[in-house]
This record gives sequence, C-alpha cells and structure tokens, in this order.
Amino acid sequence: MKKTPKIYFASDQHFGAPTPEKSFPREQKFVAWLNYVKQDATAIFLLGDLFDFWFEYKTVVPKGFVRVLGKLAEIRDSGIPIYFFVGNHDLWMHDYFEKELNIPVYHDNQEFTFNEKTFLIGHGDGKGPGDKGYKRMKKVFTNSFSKWLFRWLHPDIGVRLAQYLSVKNKLISGAEDVKFLGEENEWLVQYAKRKLETKNYHYFVFGHRHLPMIIDLNENSKYINLGDWIGYFTYGVFDGEHFELKDFKN
Repeated sequence: MKKTPKIYFASDQHFGAPTPEKSFPREQKFVAWLNYVKQDATAIFLLGDLFDFWFEYKTVVPKGFVRVLGKLAEIRDSGIPIYFFVGNHDLWMHDYFEKELNIPVYHDNQEFTFNEKTFLIGHGDGKGPGDKGYKRMKKVFTNSFSKWLFRWLHPDIGVRLAQYLSVKNKLISGAEDVKFLGEENEWLVQYAKRKLETKNYHYFVFGHRHLPMIIDLNENSKYINLGDWIGYFTYGVFDGEHFELKDFKN
C-alpha cells in the first residue's frame, strides 16, 4: 500500500550531552528515525537544539555527530527538503549547514502553508512574556562583538567552556523542572494566543520546553510542543489534514 506523504517535525536532541558517550545511543536512535521518516517524508523540520553546543569558527566546527550529519546529507541529496531552526544551544550556527548540507538555517520563527493550513514554526526560546534573564543573555550571545571575542578562544578551550556552561548555567541551558505549568503560565501558549489576535494560524509548532503537548487555542488553532529526544523521543507528523505527536519506539 502506498504511504501518504507526510511532513515531519522534531526538536531538542541535545547531542553531546551529558557526554558524547552517553549521547551516542540517542544519536543512533535519531538516525534510525531519519531512516524511518525518509520513506514517505515530503519535508523534515528540525526545530533547534540538535546539538547541546555548536559554534562555527571560520575553518572549524565541533567534533563528532558524523552519523547524524551524514544521514541529513543523504536525505537532503535524495531531494527531500530539510529546514533547520537554531535553538538556544546551537544559536551560533552560521552557514555550515547551508554550504555543506544544502539545509536552510532560520534564526527566528517562520510562516509556512501546507495544504491550505498555516503554520508558525520556530524553536520557541525567548518568546512570550517572562524569561527576562534569558532574553538579556541571548542579546549578549547573539551580539556580533561577543561572537568575535569567543572566536579568538582556541576551539579546545572555547568548546569545553561552552559545554560546561551549557549544563551549569540555567540562563543558558533553560534548565527548569520540566512539568506542565498550566496554560496561563506556559509562555509559548501565551505567545501563540497573542499572535492570534492579529493573524490566524492553524498550527503553532515549537520545541524548547521538552514537553510533548497539543493544546487547543480555539476551534481552528492548536499549539504544539514537540517534546525532546532525551526522555520522550517524540516527533510531530502532518499528513495534510491532521497533526499528531508520536513517540519513536525503535
């Protein structure tokens, strides 16, 4: 039986954390998922924090992740579009994915329309009310002068420092108790509701919160968080009519 073409979404793999050795089984599982979805995918969206840390020097990128990068290259070369949105852990991504893998990289939310359904898609960090500490920190991280200064650190020093801070500093990592806070306290839900005041979207699709959830905003609009590939191994799939969250059990 011919499979219905689908659009797939995944977020928050955090490869490299807490150590490369402990991350490796999750990388293998994600590669297995990519092999699974390429059979009927018309597009794949990766919504950030694929890596727990990523920085592009002019001639150097972080060591590792060969299987993931190779599989993404294979899928993209087969003609399936892949879209990448930077997260708060890989926000220093520049043009490596675009030049080496032919995968466009987005640094903010983007609108898409599929089968007359409108989507607003992004990682989700720094959106909505609250989270002021992280928003201030993000301005520092994305400042061109800050990136220039960091680039002068030898990669062995810079990467090790960044990996340490990624785990230890909650403003950087976004680490909090991962539990549902109620719609009124979920900043991305509030962000989506405010967006609906000026424009209709059928689906708001984000990562960042590490909690798989689908929330009805009104009779025509849904907020979706994709969960993560640390504890849930969840992903989203749109078949042209409906959006579902599933977990990959392979």
